Amino acid sequence: MAQSNMRKRQQLTGWVLVLPALLVLLLVYAYPIGRAFWLSLFTQNLGTQLEAVPTGLTNYGRIWGDGAFWNSLWNTTVFTVIALVLELVLGMAIALVLNRSFRGRGLVRTIAILPWALPTAIMALAWTWIFNDQYGVVNDILMRLGLIDSGINWLGDPTLAMISVITADVWKTTSFVSILLLAGLQSIPQDLYEAHAIEGATPWQSFRQITLPLLMPQILIAALFRFAQSFGIFDLIQVMTEGGPGGSTQMVALYIYDNVRRYLDFGYGAALVVITFLILIAVVAIAFYVLERVRKSAGAEI
Repeated sequence: MAQSNMRKRQQLTGWVLVLPALLVLLLVYAYPIGRAFWLSLFTQNLGTQLEAVPTGLTNYGRIWGDGAFWNSLWNTTVFTVIALVLELVLGMAIALVLNRSFRGRGLVRTIAILPWALPTAIMALAWTWIFNDQYGVVNDILMRLGLIDSGINWLGDPTLAMISVITADVWKTTSFVSILLLAGLQSIPQDLYEAHAIEGATPWQSFRQITLPLLMPQILIAALFRFAQSFGIFDLIQVMTEGGPGGSTQMVALYIYDNVRRYLDFGYGAALVVITFLILIAVVAIAFYVLERVRKSAGAEI
């Protein structure tokens, strides 16, 4: 009986300690999504003189036939997948370098985080100048090297515009991934590598059999963080291309912004928010499940 009472008091204490955080999460996440779902059940636009008219699930029916939304979803998927893969690969390479001992390592680590610390809008404006077809640095370098004869309109071509915004995003956020992975690398005991080397393992075998399995939790966290952030990308695209040319870099967040702020279609915009949120949650859940199985499988091989 005494143990049962003690267990109940411990559970009650745990709930009391967690309750403030749960309330904050409800205010920050649950209420806005719930409010958006409620607004999505109404048609509120210029056609109704901005009066909320109950229409049920009509707004969700519009989404199915909205080619512009599906195009923005495709653009967002392409942007997110390519950027995420590049950031993980480059972030891992940088983390491995920063984890080694060399003179000035502290200074290099500080410099490495600077791109992440820069405001996105300012960084995006700088990259817009870099990719400018008239006076951009990229075209100037390519022309000096004799690789091109005239300036390339990087932000005016659909494919090149996507490459440009991905490049800017990777440059800014790779440092964030590298710092997360560096923290994981520093938690791995060096004794494991020494014992593995004594057994005749090569550096690549140590990386594959020790580093990757033990670093999988940090890789999972970095991937989920960057996926959620990339999927909701807005400011970078707004500054560099505004979704152009021809909607080739139109992302979901920018499309929702246009519907709500530019066209004042609040009900439909709310429905887009709800659908995007559900898609994001589903993809994150699937990714977490898959990566968790990969982590367990890799851990069993150690």
